[in-house]
Amino acid sequence: MPGWDILTGALGSVLNLFYSVLPEGIGSARYGIAIIMLTLAVSVLLFPLTLKQTRSMKAMQEIQPEVKKLQKEYKEDRQELNAKLMELYQERGVNPAAGCLPLLVQMPIWFALFSVLRVSREALEAGNSSIPAGSKLSDALIAGQSDFLSMDLQITPSTASGDGFGQLIPYLVLILVVVATGYYQSVQTMRRRKDDPSSQSPQQQGVQNAMRFLPVLFGVFSWNFPTGLVLYFATSNLFRVGQQAYILGLDESGESSGDSTSTSDPEPEIKPVSKGPSPNASKKKRNRRRRK
Repeated sequence: MPGWDILTGALGSVLNLFYSVLPEGIGSARYGIAIIMLTLAVSVLLFPLTLKQTRSMKAMQEIQPEVKKLQKEYKEDRQELNAKLMELYQERGVNPAAGCLPLLVQMPIWFALFSVLRVSREALEAGNSSIPAGSKLSDALIAGQSDFLSMDLQITPSTASGDGFGQLIPYLVLILVVVATGYYQSVQTMRRRKDDPSSQSPQQQGVQNAMRFLPVLFGVFSWNFPTGLVLYFATSNLFRVGQQAYILGLDESGESSGDSTSTSDPEPEIKPVSKGPSPNASKKKRNRRRRK
């Protein structure tokens, strides 16, 4: 497929570019750092989608009182309830499925990276890979220079398990990071507000359940994925946790400044004017007495 070849070729070239700009003094860690740099580049490109996802999930929580009201009103008519919910979503600009959008967009990238990172040394030597033949990265991988934090990024954790439990620990820790950060990411927006699960719409409950289940699924898949791809997952999750925290904090500070009304200086108090006789009036009265 031409489109697939373009995507894998682009990822391989960018990965080689990042590898090439890193200093040779860091040794085989260059490969792992290049993968991290590629992950950050992809995450920055996907920031608009992440922004939309985070704000949509936050908006879903904010309209829960209205959702609960509709559920009570149309509890006997499921079809009418769904129609009213869709009207509410359109009116408030909320997309219940927006939480899965970045994941769907990243899936082709994951599969392409899987193809790039699982390449064998034989394929590299034959120039039959997405990594440019004769490049610095290709030569390094052929020479087996793919270690990072006591892990070989070219093999899968399941393969590393044959070397004993001590050698397997770094791989298990990396998989645990993928699962933990993925789960935290799914509940990050929810912990800002304690909603009654019964007040949530069926669509939102379905999205939330899927988002909570996905980290476990990724952990299972990571066992048989190239460790370089697992490193991509872990880095991407950590970056998105920070992204979501920044977006939520930014929105909350904006709401706080918008809700607070600016207080102007109080007007100076006007003291009542004394109605007693003025000094001029007293003076005129004395002059009249003298004339008499």
